[in-house]
Amino acid sequence: MKNIFSAVRVSEHVYWVGAIDWNIRDFHGYTTPRGSTYNAFLILADKITLIDVVKAPYREEMLQRIRSLIDPSRIDYVVSNHSELDHSGALRDVVTLVKPEKVFASAIGAKTLRELGLYPESLEITPVKDGETLSLGNLDLIFLETRMIHWPDSMFSYLKQDELLFSQDAFGMHLATQERFADEIPADILAYEAATYYGNIVLPYSPIVLKALDRVLALGLSIKTIAPDHGPVWRKDLGVILGYYQKWALQKPEPKAVVVYATMWHSTEKMARAIAEAMAQAGLRVKLISMNESHRSEVAYEILEAGALVVGSPTLNNNLLPQMADVMTYLKGLKPANLVGAAFGSYGWSGESVRDLEAILKDMKVEIASETVSCKHVPDETVLEKCHDLGCAVAARLLERLK
Repeated sequence: MKNIFSAVRVSEHVYWVGAIDWNIRDFHGYTTPRGSTYNAFLILADKITLIDVVKAPYREEMLQRIRSLIDPSRIDYVVSNHSELDHSGALRDVVTLVKPEKVFASAIGAKTLRELGLYPESLEITPVKDGETLSLGNLDLIFLETRMIHWPDSMFSYLKQDELLFSQDAFGMHLATQERFADEIPADILAYEAATYYGNIVLPYSPIVLKALDRVLALGLSIKTIAPDHGPVWRKDLGVILGYYQKWALQKPEPKAVVVYATMWHSTEKMARAIAEAMAQAGLRVKLISMNESHRSEVAYEILEAGALVVGSPTLNNNLLPQMADVMTYLKGLKPANLVGAAFGSYGWSGESVRDLEAILKDMKVEIASETVSCKHVPDETVLEKCHDLGCAVAARLLERLK
């Protein structure tokens, strides 16, 4: 059978042999309207090495790309940088077919692959240590543990002679394209998808990202190419993606506020609009997001470079509206830092939602910059003035922080 899928050359010795998922629209709870890729890479060294595999349904696509270069049975080594199923789902089948001489993973990765049932019990996995070098004959592969970017097993692999960093889930994005390289894709799309990816997946691990960046710099590795496990390969202008990560990981607040709310009969919406208007008048960039219409992943994207988070909900059955409970749970897990904020909302007869929102903000370590504003039924002029004052107070506190 003729191969439909072909490999793409990435560097002197490395080829992309991954798969394109044009249809995925949800990944870990965040929306992926442009699909994704599952990147795998083949190193044509004396010891032919496959770096990562693909999600299980895309096994044949990957194998066809490999066959466009070599018979898969010639693969000597397989390296698993990350054991999550989108990168290791096809591993059992590939190892059974290829019968490589050795399979390598971090110590935690070797254990996790077993726990997930992704590796035959009868075969060995060779655990590698942080900083260890694997000789591929004419080339050298160096392993760097990057625990919690974004699983405990995660590691980078660095191909010394090609100055290429296999960065697993770091520096990636969910973006399905036929173009394999970042310099072939419009800059605005790259910026948006990289930020959405960081905000929805990597954000909780920002302190670890900073340490990893510092460590790579300290090692003095010369990097000409960054090959992540999702999205395009970076072969030019690496400072763009590295600069993004440095900026986002520092989480320095900017003069931007995000107002997130849900509404039943538009009372909370009226309050939200008054708050947003006040903050805009104070000089902030403001993003107003209704969870009746929007997805939680949009909030994660917008909050990435914000300095203020203001949240509002009516009360339903003594609780938050479900869509606000959803987004607040999501944000709490993402651990955005260095925010100021406040809570507001309307109610019919009990009014617990505002109290609950403020409690969640405090759990998130958001500095409360204003007393809450609650409204029974429809906000009148007095209530809207209080909302305006709330917006002014939050803006003033943020601007004071930014001095």
